[in-house]
Amino acid sequence: MGDVRIEPADERVALATIENPPHGLMDDGVVDGLERLVERAESDPELTGVVLTGAHPERFVAHYDVAELLAAARASPSVGRATARASLTAVGALRRLPGASEALARTPAAGLDAAERFGEVLLRFNRAGAVMVAAINGSAMGGGCELALACDVRLMAEGPFLIGQPEILFGFPPGGGGTQRLARLLGSARALRLCLEGEPLDPDGARALGLVDEVVEPGQLVDRALAVAGRLGRRPKAGIAGVKRAVYLGGSQSLPAGLREERAEFLAAIVSEDAERAMAAYVEGLERTGELPGYDAEALKRALDQGRFA
Repeated sequence: MGDVRIEPADERVALATIENPPHGLMDDGVVDGLERLVERAESDPELTGVVLTGAHPERFVAHYDVAELLAAARASPSVGRATARASLTAVGALRRLPGASEALARTPAAGLDAAERFGEVLLRFNRAGAVMVAAINGSAMGGGCELALACDVRLMAEGPFLIGQPEILFGFPPGGGGTQRLARLLGSARALRLCLEGEPLDPDGARALGLVDEVVEPGQLVDRALAVAGRLGRRPKAGIAGVKRAVYLGGSQSLPAGLREERAEFLAAIVSEDAERAMAAYVEGLERTGELPGYDAEALKRALDQGRFA
């Protein structure tokens, strides 16, 4: 079983290393570790940046074990889309009950529970008040690509590495968010082509398409990721969470619903202590200098570097 080793990089940023020798596969142990990580990101008021990377020398994290998927498929009854959708909805509702997940693991619904759990953990990445940076130190296929897509920033090492969603080559679509996050990131046409083709991208191709933000020399990857997480993590935690929820959750709704989501996040965050201090500092700067701090080059750079007006 895999695991995620979590260690502090500084007072606001954690480094999470995914471990699962010998192949670096995604499995329940890795998902356990990712769940612990996102719980920390949600609950720790000082944690505002997280860097995820892989311990495997050639992989960020690989796909789920195909042999396990095959065994689960052979043990499961044949169902249609409507039945699968209804079953997932029911399992999702049951998972909210105390102890239900452990009970489901001992039933034929274990596969449904695992699929729902993986999706829920990655969705929590998009809600947490910490900037999630994927330091993709090697190849990331299938579930590994889906984990990277759930992060806010993706940096990938130079080298003979690949990233993508090859599930179609097994006869099924991605199941951990690949189609949905790719469509939101790249647009439906590019997402459709990538998922239908099944051919992964090399680092430069992924950067050119917009799948990764930067390609970095391998020896500098983690340091660069920590620097990005540290800079973005200087922003107030409530503001980070509000921006992420408005973009990820509001952006998937109709425009009126998404605008309402944004307004709700704005109203919830503007009354926080961090927001009040930053606004007071801005007003004080205006009263002291007679100039708007947001339009003064030095004051703006200082705020960007500090993560807030202060």
